[in-house]
Amino acid sequence: MRGSVSGLPTAVPLSAMLPGIYQEDPFTVRFVSGFDDVLAPILSTLDCLPAYFDPSLAPEDFLGWLAGWVGLELDESWPVSRQRAAIAHAAQMYRMRGTVSGLRDNLEVLTGGRVQVADSGGVAWSVTPGAEFPGQDHPRLAVRVSVADPSAVSVSAVDAVVSAAKPAHVVHRVEVVAP
Repeated sequence: MRGSVSGLPTAVPLSAMLPGIYQEDPFTVRFVSGFDDVLAPILSTLDCLPAYFDPSLAPEDFLGWLAGWVGLELDESWPVSRQRAAIAHAAQMYRMRGTVSGLRDNLEVLTGGRVQVADSGGVAWSVTPGAEFPGQDHPRLAVRVSVADPSAVSVSAVDAVVSAAKPAHVVHRVEVVAP
Protein backbone atom coordinates (compact mmCIF):
# COMPACT_ATOMS: atom_id res chain seq x y z
CA MET A 1 0.00 0.00 0.00
CA ARG A 2 1.38 3.37 -0.94
CA GLY A 3 1.53 6.03 1.75
CA SER A 4 3.67 8.69 3.31
CA VAL A 5 7.40 8.10 3.41
CA SER A 6 9.14 9.76 6.32
CA GLY A 7 12.04 11.96 5.33
CA LEU A 8 11.20 11.95 1.61
CA PRO A 9 11.98 15.43 0.32
CA THR A 10 9.78 17.08 -2.26
CA ALA A 11 11.29 18.40 -5.46
CA VAL A 12 8.94 21.40 -5.37
CA PRO A 13 8.37 22.72 -1.81
CA LEU A 14 5.11 24.61 -1.56
CA SER A 15 6.55 27.24 0.78
CA ALA A 16 8.81 28.45 -2.04
CA MET A 17 5.70 29.18 -4.12
CA LEU A 18 4.03 31.34 -1.49
CA PRO A 19 4.01 35.11 -1.87
CA GLY A 20 6.95 36.75 -0.09
CA ILE A 21 4.86 38.05 2.81
CA TYR A 22 3.77 34.48 3.72
CA GLN A 23 7.31 33.11 3.38
CA GLU A 24 8.35 35.38 6.25
CA ASP A 25 5.74 33.93 8.61
CA PRO A 26 7.20 30.80 10.38
CA PHE A 27 3.75 29.40 11.17
CA THR A 28 2.64 29.53 7.54
CA VAL A 29 5.89 27.90 6.35
CA ARG A 30 5.50 25.05 8.92
CA PHE A 31 1.82 24.66 8.03
CA VAL A 32 2.51 24.42 4.29
CA SER A 33 5.45 22.03 4.86
CA GLY A 34 2.89 19.55 6.24
CA PHE A 35 1.39 19.44 2.77
CA ASP A 36 4.86 18.81 1.35
CA ASP A 37 5.15 15.68 3.53
CA VAL A 38 1.86 14.37 2.16
CA LEU A 39 2.45 15.35 -1.47
CA ALA A 40 6.09 14.12 -1.70
CA PRO A 41 5.19 10.40 -2.23
CA ILE A 42 2.52 11.36 -4.77
CA LEU A 43 4.92 13.54 -6.75
CA SER A 44 7.62 10.86 -6.53
CA THR A 45 5.18 8.25 -7.86
CA LEU A 46 4.12 10.53 -10.70
CA ASP A 47 7.76 11.20 -11.58
CA CYS A 48 8.36 7.43 -11.82
CA LEU A 49 5.00 6.53 -13.37
CA PRO A 50 6.37 4.79 -16.51
CA ALA A 51 8.25 2.36 -14.25
CA TYR A 52 4.98 1.27 -12.65
CA PHE A 53 3.69 0.07 -16.04
CA ASP A 54 6.79 -2.01 -16.82
CA PRO A 55 6.52 -5.45 -15.16
CA SER A 56 10.29 -5.71 -14.81
CA LEU A 57 10.51 -2.41 -12.89
CA ALA A 58 7.20 -2.16 -11.02
CA PRO A 59 7.26 -2.49 -7.22
CA GLU A 60 6.37 -5.98 -5.97
CA ASP A 61 3.20 -4.82 -4.24
CA PHE A 62 1.98 -3.33 -7.55
CA LEU A 63 2.34 -6.57 -9.58
CA GLY A 64 -1.08 -7.92 -8.59
CA TRP A 65 -2.79 -4.77 -9.79
CA LEU A 66 -0.75 -4.74 -13.00
CA ALA A 67 -1.69 -8.38 -13.61
CA GLY A 68 -5.35 -7.47 -13.25
CA TRP A 69 -4.98 -4.95 -16.07
CA VAL A 70 -4.02 -7.74 -18.47
CA GLY A 71 -6.57 -10.23 -17.11
CA LEU A 72 -4.04 -12.45 -15.36
CA GLU A 73 -4.41 -14.01 -11.94
CA LEU A 74 -1.06 -14.42 -10.21
CA ASP A 75 -0.26 -17.28 -7.88
CA GLU A 76 1.23 -15.86 -4.67
CA SER A 77 3.49 -18.92 -4.34
CA TRP A 78 5.35 -18.04 -7.55
CA PRO A 79 8.70 -16.32 -7.24
CA VAL A 80 8.59 -12.63 -8.11
CA SER A 81 10.66 -13.22 -11.27
CA ARG A 82 8.03 -15.66 -12.60
CA GLN A 83 5.20 -13.23 -11.74
CA ARG A 84 6.98 -10.48 -13.66
CA ALA A 85 7.56 -12.80 -16.66
CA ALA A 86 3.90 -13.88 -16.69
CA ILE A 87 2.70 -10.27 -16.73
CA ALA A 88 5.22 -9.29 -19.42
CA HIS A 89 4.13 -12.16 -21.69
CA ALA A 90 0.37 -11.96 -21.01
CA ALA A 91 -0.57 -10.09 -24.19
CA GLN A 92 1.52 -12.43 -26.33
CA MET A 93 -0.03 -15.45 -24.56
CA TYR A 94 -3.54 -14.19 -25.29
CA ARG A 95 -2.62 -13.65 -28.92
CA MET A 96 -1.40 -17.27 -29.22
CA ARG A 97 -4.28 -18.72 -27.16
CA GLY A 98 -5.82 -21.89 -28.57
CA THR A 99 -2.69 -23.03 -30.41
CA VAL A 100 -0.24 -25.74 -29.43
CA SER A 101 2.67 -23.31 -29.45
CA GLY A 102 0.64 -20.85 -27.37
CA LEU A 103 -0.14 -23.53 -24.78
CA ARG A 104 3.51 -24.58 -24.70
CA ASP A 105 4.78 -21.01 -24.27
CA ASN A 106 2.15 -20.24 -21.64
CA LEU A 107 3.05 -23.30 -19.56
CA GLU A 108 6.78 -22.62 -19.90
CA VAL A 109 6.33 -19.13 -18.47
CA LEU A 110 3.97 -20.30 -15.70
CA THR A 111 6.01 -23.34 -14.62
CA GLY A 112 9.54 -22.28 -15.50
CA GLY A 113 10.14 -25.69 -17.09
CA ARG A 114 10.34 -27.30 -20.51
CA VAL A 115 6.96 -28.27 -21.97
CA GLN A 116 6.13 -30.86 -24.62
CA VAL A 117 2.64 -30.93 -26.13
CA ALA A 118 1.47 -33.88 -28.23
CA ASP A 119 -1.72 -33.29 -30.22
CA SER A 120 -3.34 -36.25 -31.96
CA GLY A 121 -5.31 -34.20 -34.45
CA GLY A 122 -3.96 -32.44 -37.48
CA VAL A 123 -4.72 -30.34 -40.48
CA ALA A 124 -3.45 -31.38 -43.88
CA TRP A 125 -4.47 -31.50 -47.47
CA SER A 126 -4.01 -34.00 -50.20
CA VAL A 127 -4.21 -33.97 -53.97
CA THR A 128 -5.56 -37.51 -53.79
CA PRO A 129 -9.34 -37.67 -53.34
CA GLY A 130 -10.51 -40.02 -50.57
CA ALA A 131 -7.13 -40.05 -48.79
CA GLU A 132 -6.94 -40.96 -45.09
CA PHE A 133 -7.51 -38.20 -42.56
CA PRO A 134 -4.41 -37.13 -40.62
CA GLY A 135 -4.11 -37.88 -36.93
CA GLN A 136 -6.36 -40.19 -34.92
CA ASP A 137 -10.13 -40.62 -34.84
CA HIS A 138 -10.45 -39.38 -31.26
CA PRO A 139 -8.72 -36.09 -30.47
CA ARG A 140 -6.32 -36.25 -27.54
CA LEU A 141 -3.83 -33.90 -25.98
CA ALA A 142 -0.81 -34.96 -23.90
CA VAL A 143 1.18 -32.36 -21.98
CA ARG A 144 4.49 -33.14 -20.28
CA VAL A 145 6.17 -30.50 -18.11
CA SER A 146 9.81 -31.14 -17.22
CA VAL A 147 11.01 -29.19 -14.19
CA ALA A 148 13.92 -29.66 -11.79
CA ASP A 149 11.58 -30.12 -8.80
CA PRO A 150 8.23 -31.67 -9.84
CA SER A 151 6.83 -31.25 -6.32
CA ALA A 152 7.13 -27.46 -6.70
CA VAL A 153 4.65 -27.39 -9.61
CA SER A 154 0.96 -27.92 -8.94
CA VAL A 155 -0.41 -30.54 -11.34
CA SER A 156 -3.94 -29.24 -10.76
CA ALA A 157 -2.88 -25.70 -11.76
CA VAL A 158 -1.26 -27.02 -14.97
CA ASP A 159 -4.37 -29.10 -15.62
CA ALA A 160 -6.56 -26.00 -15.20
CA VAL A 161 -4.44 -24.04 -17.70
CA VAL A 162 -4.66 -26.88 -20.22
CA SER A 163 -8.42 -27.24 -19.69
CA ALA A 164 -8.93 -23.53 -20.33
CA ALA A 165 -6.78 -23.54 -23.48
CA LYS A 166 -8.08 -26.62 -25.31
CA PRO A 167 -11.43 -27.26 -26.99
CA ALA A 168 -13.98 -28.78 -24.61
CA HIS A 169 -14.38 -32.05 -26.54
CA VAL A 170 -10.67 -32.88 -26.49
CA VAL A 171 -9.52 -35.16 -23.66
CA HIS A 172 -6.15 -34.41 -22.16
CA ARG A 173 -3.49 -35.81 -19.86
CA VAL A 174 -0.95 -33.81 -17.85
CA GLU A 175 2.39 -35.04 -16.47
CA VAL A 176 4.88 -33.10 -14.38
CA VAL A 177 8.23 -34.91 -14.38
CA ALA A 178 11.92 -34.33 -13.67
CA PRO A 179 14.13 -33.96 -16.78
